[in-house]
Amino acid sequence: MLEFGTQHELPEVLLIDDDLVSREVAATLLTMISYTVHTAESGLASLKMLETSTLRPGIILMDAQMPGMSGIELVRELRAAVHAAAIYIVSGSQPPEEVVSAADGLLLKPYTVEELRGLLQHGGPHHPAKAAQSYLNPGDQVLNPEVLTQLRQLMPREAVREIYQTMVADLDRRIVALEAAIDRHDAEEVRRIGHAIKGGCGMAGAVQAARLGALLENVPSNSPEDDSFDDIRALLEDLRAAAVVLGHMLEDELQL
Repeated sequence: MLEFGTQHELPEVLLIDDDLVSREVAATLLTMISYTVHTAESGLASLKMLETSTLRPGIILMDAQMPGMSGIELVRELRAAVHAAAIYIVSGSQPPEEVVSAADGLLLKPYTVEELRGLLQHGGPHHPAKAAQSYLNPGDQVLNPEVLTQLRQLMPREAVREIYQTMVADLDRRIVALEAAIDRHDAEEVRRIGHAIKGGCGMAGAVQAARLGALLENVPSNSPEDDSFDDIRALLEDLRAAAVVLGHMLEDELQL
């Protein structure tokens, strides 16, 4: 179970999803918009958590299709355990109508940060008149397992760990440099940093970060007054979130 920072003004969120990547990305997005998040990898695990802890979430996000207890059965059990919680279905495909009707709302993957915020605050996806675009979605592949397997076959475990430690440290440095370049409205430097992120992360199989680097590499030239830098800032925030998720995955795989 992952737990993130506290925000007393907002209800606590229980996130239930059997897919590790979707769970990690969604938890990161929730943290970015200041929610305290508790996660469970199955319906049964979530019910056990509610039974054995003092956790009483105000919001429950649950995947519609999971092994074991899922769907309408899980919605009913969650309602019995936490009467006051709002229960929202989060799914990659349209769930059965009876499941949607039993819950308080539905959000389809992939979704943006603003759509997630809208669901939690208004009971449905919120589309403001103008909002920075989000380039991160829960369906993104974070780390290519084939690349990791190949590296493990070619070199000792310590050498593999060192490669990924170097990549994570380099990504952190480039995020700092990227923020400075954005503050200066230096599109050329943004593109240079994006190119470096695309190359380094791509070679190590960090697919999500490499894709965001490629988007940064291709940002247009802008005048200092051009408000399209808001979109570049959105890319930066997505890259930060991707780096956090990548770090968690590498901790699990390599104990970095």
